[in-house]
Amino acid sequence: MAENQVPYTESAQALVETIRALRQQVPNFVVPSSRGDNRRLISAATVPVQFIELTIVAVRNSAALVRGGGADAAELRDLVSYAEAYAPVAAELEALAQFVRHSVTAAKNKAGSDALTTYALAQRLAKRPETADLDPHVREMGKALGRGRKAKAAITDPAAVKPAKP
Repeated sequence: MAENQVPYTESAQALVETIRALRQQVPNFVVPSSRGDNRRLISAATVPVQFIELTIVAVRNSAALVRGGGADAAELRDLVSYAEAYAPVAAELEALAQFVRHSVTAAKNKAGSDALTTYALAQRLAKRPETADLDPHVREMGKALGRGRKAKAAITDPAAVKPAKP
């Protein structure tokens, strides 16, 4: 790593702080209070906008539908406008999260693939007299992968395999 390069943990933490600061910029931002909060909101949250407009007109034209505590027409239209404007923001953030997860997986894949190639080469070289000193390293690598003798014995030992339940 170059001297002026920030370690990944520090740059990642700075990015997390920036993302968390975005919360303050989102109007009407609400953090769910429990796991099931979103599920409880879905049925009323998925009614068509046209339906909401029809109820606004009905309330405006029928005194019997006016109730205390309900939102007025301007407030309801503002909420609908907010929902329509911020839905793409959520989609973009979800896409970013998906791409970051993919980038993490790609980095792990590259590092893991290189390590597996080195392991395979070390296994072959450890069998040669001139590079037999690699054998302890190969054994340690195998243990780290769960490929040691005990792991192989458990796989090949019929008593170690649990029968499938019918």
